[in-house]
Amino acid sequence: MSRPSISEISTLLADLADHRKFGAGDYTDLMCRKADLLERIAADRPDDKETADVAALARARADQLKSTD
Repeated sequence: MSRPSISEISTLLADLADHRKFGAGDYTDLMCRKADLLERIAADRPDDKETADVAALARARADQLKSTD
């Protein structure tokens, strides 16, 4: 896994802002993208337990949302 680029993170943040303001985009898809980026960040920092914990929580939430679709 490669570390996410600034562009990827910026795009996700813009999409999250659009969803929050206008309801644009699929929330489940956004949470899955967020979890993917956080997992890539955690993979790049294997000694950072807090980052791994945040990524795991994000993945659990994304999976929960997918299961209720």
